[in-house]
Amino acid sequence: MNEIKEYNGQRVVTFKDIDTIHHRPEGTARKRFNDNKKHFVEGEDFYKITPSEFRTAIGEMDKRQQNDITLFTESGYYMLVKSFTDDLSWAVQRELTNCYFRVQQIQKIINSYMIDDPIKRAERWIEEQKEKQKLITTVEVQKQQIIELKPKASYYDVVLNCSDLLSTSVIAKDYGKSAIWLNDYLYKKGIQYKQGSIWLLYAKYAEQGYTSTKTHSLNGKDGIQHFKVHTYWTQKGRLFIYDLLKSDGIYPAIERK
Repeated sequence: MNEIKEYNGQRVVTFKDIDTIHHRPEGTARKRFNDNKKHFVEGEDFYKITPSEFRTAIGEMDKRQQNDITLFTESGYYMLVKSFTDDLSWAVQRELTNCYFRVQQIQKIINSYMIDDPIKRAERWIEEQKEKQKLITTVEVQKQQIIELKPKASYYDVVLNCSDLLSTSVIAKDYGKSAIWLNDYLYKKGIQYKQGSIWLLYAKYAEQGYTSTKTHSLNGKDGIQHFKVHTYWTQKGRLFIYDLLKSDGIYPAIERK
């Protein structure tokens, strides 16, 4: 492949170019393309132009050519020859990458430093720096978006990773509140009532497995063993309270903005 072809601002190659550089029989690249055409996107991986358009955009060609010409971009080329698995194909792909497609990028850099007018050269340099900064900014924004899209630790995560029974004061602490405040809230919501010094759930809630009452023995100052009942919340009950408070716009500290 002797001459460099450009179309629509991109380096391109033809079927003939590919067959020649890969030392394949004429028609090999075309057959591979026809067999896998559904995977190629026109306007991105290849262009189809008339002989007249070819002569105008690229240059002279065989005047006997009557059919449309297919031009492959860099992405199209790689897709087309990825099934060429011989050693030569790998070597040629690397050589083609280094000496053909990348030349256009290198040439842009060279051109910017070949401008004689110092003002225009400075303007070109500023433009290149702006493009570079824009790319850096884009990368940083993407990093930020990735961080923002990472799932934040939620109250549910904390609860599901815990299997212990909890006192009312511990749950209340998650919200920056006291046990007195939470007990009063649940009482006003019709969830629980106070029996002596113990808070108990109304029947329809007591049957849901929200709490577990435990009896503890204490040795009194009078030398007599006394028993005290404590009500603890299960993790299921903890989530019940969470949903209840959330419906009133009250969130645990871990989920506050």
